Amino acid sequence: MNYFLSFALFLLSIFSVQSQILGKEKPAYTRADTLRGSLRPERTDFDVLKYDLTLKVMPEERYISGNNEITFEVKHRLRTIQIDLFENMEVDSILYNGETLKYVREFNAVFISFKNLLEKRSIQKIKFYYSGNPIVAEHAPWDGGFVFSKDSLGNPWISTAVQGIGASLWYPNKDHQSDEPDLGAELHIAVPNGLMDVSNGRLMGKKDLGNGFTQWNWKVVNPINNYSLSMNIGNYVHFSTKYKTLDLNYYVLPEHLEKARNKFEQVIGMMDCFYKHFGPYPFIKDGYKLVEVPYLGMEHQSAVAYGNHFGNGYLGRDLSHTGIGLKFDFIIIHESGHEWFGNSITASDIADMWIHESFTTYAESVYVECQWGKEEAMEYLFGIRKNIQNKAPIIGDYGVNKEGSGDMYYKGANLLNTLRSVVNNDEKWWTILREYSLNFRHQIVNTEEVVDFFEKKTGRKLEPIFDQYLRFAKIPELQFKKENGKTYFRWKVDVKRFKMPVDILLGGKEIRIFPKNRWRKLKIGPIKPEKIVIDTLGYYVRKRIGEI
Repeated sequence: MNYFLSFALFLLSIFSVQSQILGKEKPAYTRADTLRGSLRPERTDFDVLKYDLTLKVMPEERYISGNNEITFEVKHRLRTIQIDLFENMEVDSILYNGETLKYVREFNAVFISFKNLLEKRSIQKIKFYYSGNPIVAEHAPWDGGFVFSKDSLGNPWISTAVQGIGASLWYPNKDHQSDEPDLGAELHIAVPNGLMDVSNGRLMGKKDLGNGFTQWNWKVVNPINNYSLSMNIGNYVHFSTKYKTLDLNYYVLPEHLEKARNKFEQVIGMMDCFYKHFGPYPFIKDGYKLVEVPYLGMEHQSAVAYGNHFGNGYLGRDLSHTGIGLKFDFIIIHESGHEWFGNSITASDIADMWIHESFTTYAESVYVECQWGKEEAMEYLFGIRKNIQNKAPIIGDYGVNKEGSGDMYYKGANLLNTLRSVVNNDEKWWTILREYSLNFRHQIVNTEEVVDFFEKKTGRKLEPIFDQYLRFAKIPELQFKKENGKTYFRWKVDVKRFKMPVDILLGGKEIRIFPKNRWRKLKIGPIKPEKIVIDTLGYYVRKRIGEI
C-alpha cells in the first residue's frame, strides 16, 4: 500500500513516534488500540484455517449482508475467542453446530463464548452473520474503507481498500497479521445482475440467484492476508494470457480495453525480472490478476488493484525526480512487487511494515536495473531520497496496531541498497535476496528474523546497521576532522558499537574504510577532509567535516 510522495506526507502526519528514541512522551494508546493490535489468549489459543465469506452487496443503499464461516484449529483449550468486526456493523447471530452463541462487544472486538471448553487440536467452525453500511473511504487507499463510485456510463463501480484500518471494517475475522487462513479462503459475492465481482484467487463460476442478483464465486488456496481479501464490482471485461506456467488475468472497464492491452504488456518484463531476483511468483495456484479500480491501487493478493489510468509514473509524475520513474507504470511494478514482499512474506505486527514496503520499493529499482542497467537503478534510488523526512523511526509501536514512519518506503529501500554496497559483491547480493524471498515464502516474520537471516547469509554483524536506519530517525553521519596534520574519521550514530564499511574516493581511487563510533586515524594521507568523496550513490549517509 500501501509508496507515494503524498502518501509519505500523509503517513508522517499520523504515524507514531517511539518515545524511547526521540525522548518524547509515548502516544496515548487506548483500550481499543490494544484490543486491535495485541495478542492475548483470546487470539493466540486458536489458529484460523479458512474463511468462507458469503455476502450480498446493495450498491444504491451502500449496504452489505451475509456471513463468514470461520474454520479454526484449537491450539490450547479455550472457551472464549476474539473475532473482530467494526462496531458500526451489526452482529446478526453467531452459530456453532446449529446453536446460537453468546457474545460481548467491546469497541471493534467481539468476544464469543462457547458453552463447553473446546479441546486442543480439535477443528471447529463458527458461522458469523452480520450486516450494515461499511465505512466509506474518502481518500482510498490511504484512509481505508469501501469505495462506492460510478463508471463513465453510470454503472456502479465498487472496491474495498482496508490495509491499515483493518479488514474487520467489512467482514468478521481475526484482524491481526500474525494469523492468515492456512487453507485460504472462498468468497461468494452477490451483486446486481449485469455487474461482476472480481475477487482473489480463481473464479469457480457464477450463479443466478433469481432475485435480480448474481453470485460470483472465488477460491483462494494459498494463505492470504486479511486485508488482501477484496471485492471489485463493476461492468468488467476480461482478457488473459500466460507467463511460463502462470495465468495472467486482467479485468478492466470496456472503454479502457485497448489501453489495458498495451499497458499491461509491462507485466511480462516485470515477471522476467522478479522471477530472476525473487524467485517464481508465490501464488501460481491462485494466478495473477490486475483489476481496474476507482482509486490508485493496492496489493491485494492475486487480485492487484490498479488505478493509474494506464500511464507511466505515479499518476503521470516521477517520484524519483530523475525522469526514470516515467519509464514504467509505477502501480503495476510496485503493487505487484508486494506479491513477493507483503503478501508472501508478511510482517507479524504492522509496526514492522517496513518488511513489506522497504523491500517492495527496492523492487522498483530492481526492475529499473533489469530494464535499463545498474547506473539508472542507482540514480533512481538516489532520486527518491528527496521524499525522505528522517523525522521519525521506520519501526512503529508494537501491540497497538501502529505503523512507523512513511520513511519505510524510500529510506527503507536505500537501507537495502546500502547493504548491497556493504556486501560489495553483486552476485552474492542477488543470491541472498532471492534466498530471502524463497526462504520466507508464505511465512509471517518479524524484524529480528529478517536481520538474523541477512547476518547469517552475509557473515556480517548487521544488526547495528538495521537498528540505526529502522529504529532511529537520523541516518549515519560520517565525520572527518584534521588534527595535528592528520585526518581522523568516525560514525556519528545513535546505536552503540556501530560499524559499517564505506567506500570513499581519494584522487579518483576508490578505497574502503572501516569507521566505528570512535575516532580512527586515516592511514592514507595527509589528505584534507574536503577532498574526500563518499560513494553517496551506494550509501545513504551524511558527511560532516569537524566534530559535533
